[in-house]
Amino acid sequence: MKNIKVLMLAVAGVFALGLSSCVKDLETTPIDPNVQLPQDVLKDEAAFEALLAKCYQGLACSSSDGANGGPDINGVDGGFGQYLRAYFNLQCLTTDEATCCWNDTGLPDMHNMNWQASNQFIVAMYYRIFYQVSLCNELIRQVEANPAGVEFQNKGALIAEARALRALSYYHAIDMFGNVPFATENDAVGAVGPKQISRADLFEYVEKECKELIEGNDLAAEGTNVYGRCDKGFVKMILAKLYLNAEVYVGENRYADCAAICEDLIAKYQLNDNFADLFAADNHLETANATYGASNEIIFAVPHDGINTTSYGGTNFLIFAGTGGDMNAAEAGISSGWGGLSVTKQVAERYADGDVRAMFFTAYGTEIPDIFNFTSGGYKSVKFRNVNHDGSAAQAVGFVDTDFPLFRVADAHLMLAECAARGKADKAKGLASLNAVRERAGLDKVSDFTAQDVLDERSRELMWEGHRRSDLIRFGQFTTDAYLWEYKGAVYEGTAVADYRNLFPLPPADVNANGNLDQNPGYASAK
Repeated sequence: MKNIKVLMLAVAGVFALGLSSCVKDLETTPIDPNVQLPQDVLKDEAAFEALLAKCYQGLACSSSDGANGGPDINGVDGGFGQYLRAYFNLQCLTTDEATCCWNDTGLPDMHNMNWQASNQFIVAMYYRIFYQVSLCNELIRQVEANPAGVEFQNKGALIAEARALRALSYYHAIDMFGNVPFATENDAVGAVGPKQISRADLFEYVEKECKELIEGNDLAAEGTNVYGRCDKGFVKMILAKLYLNAEVYVGENRYADCAAICEDLIAKYQLNDNFADLFAADNHLETANATYGASNEIIFAVPHDGINTTSYGGTNFLIFAGTGGDMNAAEAGISSGWGGLSVTKQVAERYADGDVRAMFFTAYGTEIPDIFNFTSGGYKSVKFRNVNHDGSAAQAVGFVDTDFPLFRVADAHLMLAECAARGKADKAKGLASLNAVRERAGLDKVSDFTAQDVLDERSRELMWEGHRRSDLIRFGQFTTDAYLWEYKGAVYEGTAVADYRNLFPLPPADVNANGNLDQNPGYASAK
């Protein structure tokens, strides 16, 4: 975990928390950064809540100092290194979902699928994951130590939320990197480099953590916590994702377990009537009104705020980078676009006429003859927008208010359908879930379906939400020639690439600095 600017009280003796404004729904007060000792800083429960807010902030912001402040991670660009932007680059830009016309070092390699171990965008994701893990470990460590002898009212909840956030980052580590460094609150800080844990053992650890959080009483029940904070629905989605991909991760079929969790989630959340509302600037609103209430479907969102959350990642990146050329920036609710992101023709042509999810600027056509020219071709996604659901303006145009829906119940519906198609869930229930998603999209019901049908539906429903790479790997279509898209393998028509690219490499600097780490197969190591 070299190069991480870890905000560790036990090591640094200083904890600078400028974090309350960055997560709009966490009401906390910043702590004086000049205070030196943990017992002086963490002197009441509100201070621990502020430390927890920093753990949440890490998903939305690159730094506690705003978009132009010093990033949390040394050596990584603050924009590139924002958690959700890094996540998009690895989970979406490597697939048919997106191309980017920018020529930043290493960026074209992501969609071309010819990245090297030192690729700065992969490095950014890796260090962001373990920075988050470090923050969560330290919160749990300090709550348990309680240096000032605080009389907690919600000690269990503080620890449970930190464990849930840590489980999310470790799940992302399982999915993207496989065998990774591993540490918990029980490991000494800074003594030696963390040991490497196998993908299978980390799977078992995250599964155990999720089950304990679900079965325990410390984490809020589904839909009962403050918006933007973890609850049991959040943890159940992590566990469902683990089970959905268990054959990839550990070579074990767990589709039946995935289906059981999804049925439970479907009973507790509901699809919003209007798909577009889920990606509007006010998608955080809660209401019992059937015509609006995006958060009734969103199980967990990463909050963004156009005034207080200033970041060049997350939905700011999706909206600004997806807008440019002849597009009207005002319609997106922003001052001007950056002109970067397009979707491939394979994605654009997957939507049927009348599908409300086909939210594209289409003037340049579906094909992209010049991947480095934004206006040369390609549909542009207008799915995410910084405009309220009723068309009114958001509070700012330089940064966006649109929250990122990390988990939605629509995903649970489609996971259930896939499990049913694979013979591990009730086919009638799977069909009902698939048709519920299709009907909301304005499409006719189907009477039967295959697993491939579900994969295609997931592509239409969940585009740019961070699922596509994992989905393609699970279906054996990410690296192989079973499915090709524009510029896959750096060839316009698309070509297969080596299977080792189903995992990303560990940063060489971390491998070289920590003698406990071995590089993933296929990638060069200096050892």
